[in-house]
Amino acid sequence: QVELVESGGGSVQAGGSLTLSCAASGRTFLGYVMGWFRQAPGKEREFVAGISWSGGTTWYADSVKGRFIISRENGNGDHTAFLRMDSLEPEDTASYYCAGGLRGWSTEADDYDYWGQGTQVTVSS
Repeated sequence: QVELVESGGGSVQAGGSLTLSCAASGRTFLGYVMGWFRQAPGKEREFVAGISWSGGTTWYADSVKGRFIISRENGNGDHTAFLRMDSLEPEDTASYYCAGGLRGWSTEADDYDYWGQGTQVTVSS
């Protein structure tokens, strides 16, 4: 069983920055892609960013390109993904979820097998 735990959410004014972290633990996470999704009240969960196992390939939703950067660190049994968010806008307000899966380049939630509990990001104007 894999456990994903997000942290780093909070409240910030428009134009500000936050960095989210996602720690993966449990069974081996070897080869897993990691992604970030978000869900605002009354809206469907949407893809934000993804990163390959090696960290050499990343992909983003158009709405966050140039503002968000995804990265990861793979240690000895520990894997952590980060989402650096700059130039935040009120439209970025949502619960942010970390996910792990085996399909590269995926932007579909169904392709991710493991999910964190979410962390809230609130951007005020």
